[in-house]
Amino acid sequence: MTQDRRTPAFRTRQADASVPGGEPLLLELIAVLKLHARGLRRWSVMRALRENRKRQSRDVPQKFEEDIERVFRRYCAENADTRVCAIENAPFYRPRDTAGEVWAFHPERAEAMLAGPRQDDQPTGPQLLP
Repeated sequence: MTQDRRTPAFRTRQADASVPGGEPLLLELIAVLKLHARGLRRWSVMRALRENRKRQSRDVPQKFEEDIERVFRRYCAENADTRVCAIENAPFYRPRDTAGEVWAFHPERAEAMLAGPRQDDQPTGPQLLP
């Protein structure tokens, strides 16, 4: 007799269509950093995100901090190797001249990224000359 040795099928999360790249943690991170104009230490960001999740009776996954860190790095201006957007459009940054690891964000860049591409950014196709 042969046994079926297929790997178990895990449920995958549906990508959130309202967030670029389908990363709903991005919205949570923006919501926390929005309240702190000068930035917030990494430890305080993680604590605030956990408290928000507990207050909403939402699950806090085991790798929650790693996922948040990954999202921050992907959208941070200083990380050239993992960044998914251009430096001038990156919503997150690490402020200079701060003690410890501080995370901050540019509100206008975050709003523009969440709003999606503007109509004037779209290619218009070939234009006919008169």
